[in-house]
Amino acid sequence: MDSLTQIVLGSSVAALVVPAHHRRRAILAGGVLGTLPDLDVLWFKVFSSDVVTEVTSHRGPSHSLLMLTVLGLLLWLLLKSRSCLVRGAPLRWLLAIWLALITHPLLDAFTVYGTQILWPMRTPPVMWATIFIIDPLYTVPLLIGVIAAWRLAPHQGAQQTNGSGRDRAARNWLVAGLLVSSVYLAWSVAAKSLVDRVASQSLAVLNLQNAPRFSTPLPFNTLAWRVIVMVPDGYWLGDRSLVADRGAMQFTFHASDNQALAQLTSAPQLKRLLWFTHGFVAAHAQRREDGELRLILADLRMGLEPDYFFRYDIAGIDDRGGWAAAPEITQMPESGDLVKTLSWVWKRIYNSKATP
Repeated sequence: MDSLTQIVLGSSVAALVVPAHHRRRAILAGGVLGTLPDLDVLWFKVFSSDVVTEVTSHRGPSHSLLMLTVLGLLLWLLLKSRSCLVRGAPLRWLLAIWLALITHPLLDAFTVYGTQILWPMRTPPVMWATIFIIDPLYTVPLLIGVIAAWRLAPHQGAQQTNGSGRDRAARNWLVAGLLVSSVYLAWSVAAKSLVDRVASQSLAVLNLQNAPRFSTPLPFNTLAWRVIVMVPDGYWLGDRSLVADRGAMQFTFHASDNQALAQLTSAPQLKRLLWFTHGFVAAHAQRREDGELRLILADLRMGLEPDYFFRYDIAGIDDRGGWAAAPEITQMPESGDLVKTLSWVWKRIYNSKATP
């Protein structure tokens, strides 16, 4: 999820478990800890040697539940030795630190990018794909709860007993924010289940019920969804609005040069990309401005046809006229009109016939 969401989520869980007179410090500390795992992007931008490492290592070790648990324990031991605040309520602060850290990767796992919560196990990244990476309906309740709790919390050193009216009000705001956002997250899981059920019925007619597929919400909402189905010669795309659509789900076929892709899968960088994307990619030949033909790999999980956020130049033509893996995979610039795309998404929610 986006940084603001992770900040207010970390602040909410941390502020909820510490004593009332620690709450403002917990809001600040929880916000810092809540966004800490995403600082791995700075590390890889500085020290990574290639774009594949940078893309596929984000949400890696820094998002591991095991690593964050160990980090939280070490950080708590350090703070307990240096902070009278933590020494005053050690177990509550241990819980606050741990919750602020681990809720980050758990929430990220609900998005489509992929989160390596089980690292160092070499399993593919977890991508439950029930919520878009930015969704105000999830974030705003948390933000309101944190702001209200900050205003109601006593200043450090103020005398206030647990159970006072202001303390109860602050806790209620935090609980309400977490409850509303959690209910919305649960709704996203239910919405995905509804879409998958309709997709399964419609794909059975095409004899594709067992083909690899995934569903993901369209940007900024959980009412309009996209389903992508992989087949040997390409992929099928289908959209579903839980508001406007009724009956069977319609799918459109798109070709992919999977034979060319299969010739290159021994290349380490490409193998890493295929692992990271769970194989939900498409390959298309594209001629550059200088006339050279290149093979472009698109990550089908993020973006809309034909404009995808992550596209990679993976191969060129060799002397014998076949595809040769590029010495180093490079990322293509983003294409498409973002404003037009978002306008279509909004229309698609309420109009089954809206076209991109």
